[in-house]
Amino acid sequence: MSRMKPQQRWLLVAAAVLVLIAAVVWALNLRDEAPIDPARTVAASPELIERGAYLARAGNCITCHTERGGAPYAGGRGIATPFGTVYASNLTPDEATGIGRWSADHFWRALHNGRSFDGRLLYPAFPYPNYTQVTRDDADAIYAYLRSLPAVAQPNREHALRFPYDSQLALAAWRALFFTPGVHEAEPDQSAEWNRGAYLVGGLGHCSACHSPRNMFGATSGGLGLDGGLIPMQNWYAPSLTAESEAGVAHWKTEDVATLLATGVAPGASVLGPMAEVVFRSTQYLNDADLHAMAVYLKALPPAEAPEPPDEVPLSTAQIEQGLAIYKDRCAQCHGDNGEGAPGAYPAIAGNRALLMPSVANVVRTVLSGGFPPATQGNPRPYGMPPFAQELSDAEVAAVVTAMRQSFGNVAPAVSALDVLRFREGKGE
Repeated sequence: MSRMKPQQRWLLVAAAVLVLIAAVVWALNLRDEAPIDPARTVAASPELIERGAYLARAGNCITCHTERGGAPYAGGRGIATPFGTVYASNLTPDEATGIGRWSADHFWRALHNGRSFDGRLLYPAFPYPNYTQVTRDDADAIYAYLRSLPAVAQPNREHALRFPYDSQLALAAWRALFFTPGVHEAEPDQSAEWNRGAYLVGGLGHCSACHSPRNMFGATSGGLGLDGGLIPMQNWYAPSLTAESEAGVAHWKTEDVATLLATGVAPGASVLGPMAEVVFRSTQYLNDADLHAMAVYLKALPPAEAPEPPDEVPLSTAQIEQGLAIYKDRCAQCHGDNGEGAPGAYPAIAGNRALLMPSVANVVRTVLSGGFPPATQGNPRPYGMPPFAQELSDAEVAAVVTAMRQSFGNVAPAVSALDVLRFREGKGE
């Protein structure tokens, strides 16, 4: 019997390692899997459907699962990611293209384990790393509501992802590394209100999907933390909800936090960009108890360490002079000659923490694209800001932003024309 050659031994070892890795990945992707009953349904009473509609609002399901101008929940909207575009699926009860053949178990598995009807792994653009915390009762209520909608025959679109991200193998490896199914567990040392807020913020509301930094693989690098991060492919920065210098609210009144979530405006603050859509589509419809619970939880988040102030911020004298001239001509009428703003209408520039954050994504995007708080039940006619992308050059935008960051008592680094160009071309920071 001939001896095995060294190359053959190495190939055998490599094959064995690959099989072992595949087995581990497979096992990790079956964590907390439960058998599927294809016939299990729920008794869809009017009360359950109404509750499901409320919970679907709380989860902001309609935003991703409705194409612009399309039927509600019929899918088709593209969700841009750094790895390509993921298209949201049809959630109406159409038998062929929606969830008409899904049982309540299938729907629960999608939320809890991130698997589709046929067991296929779902991409985490659908935020099942958060939705895994949703309770079975809430999942059943949402299922009952979606099954009550008019069926819309609209085939799901194939994702447009680059290789190797378009493979189930790559997705399985990602899940093995970064996803563990779980449920929301109440903290016994916290109040029922705090725990309700934690459930809404961390699970159903999936706030960390935007407000957490992400690693190179697209996973939230802080787990389900809320320490801020650039929203992939949107070029808006979701500020830290734990840092007072960004969007932390520990020093706010609880009522003001709830008001911001309900109306999009609060004393000294307003929501713009992607957060405006969240308030418009979702949080303005939450009841007072849930809004208060979210506010209680957000106020109680452990504060991030305050960043060390820079030793010195060089003043860009030429930029400031040019920028203040633009400010006087284009901005002062609303924001005040001295950056004092107009309470209840236009935010102050002096001390504006959204303006002074290290990331200039939001302020540059606002100057280029305009700033529009959402029209809500509590604030139906919000004050907005026109876009200046067609009126100001990159250098002029950089100058006015720099002037605002280095005037009216503000101290923050200058912004360059190159910074503005990146955002104008959609390349971000």
